[in-house]
Amino acid sequence: MDQLSFWHWWILGAALVILEVFAPGAFFLWLGIAAGVVGGLIYLWPNIGWEYQLLIFSVLSVASIVIWRRFFRGQPADTDQPSLNRRAEQYVGRTFTLSEGIVDGTGKIRVDDSTWKVRGADCPAGSHVEVIGVDGTILLVRCK
Repeated sequence: MDQLSFWHWWILGAALVILEVFAPGAFFLWLGIAAGVVGGLIYLWPNIGWEYQLLIFSVLSVASIVIWRRFFRGQPADTDQPSLNRRAEQYVGRTFTLSEGIVDGTGKIRVDDSTWKVRGADCPAGSHVEVIGVDGTILLVRCK
């Protein structure tokens, strides 16, 4: 067989989209869409040689993946919980009591069932501090 028919491309496209379900990452999705488009072109113009079919598939695959990476993957999704999985950021704006005073810029506070390292101006133990920022796993605080 020296000619690929549109069915070959549509089956390949469907297989790639199904593969995307089992290996998510949106890579196989775009390859599957490219194969489907090539199948559509072959349906409309059945005399396109297999060499050109592979060339069109290659160009469409690379172009669709580049466009997806540039425009869609780089933009984080909007969410109603922007600090989800960033536990320290959830404490910004809250007030806590120092369990260990801040000496030479570092101390500790107790938050629920855990102890957090804090950084700020020196304050004695028992003082109330407000969390004003986060630096990795260290809470930045100011004495109230």
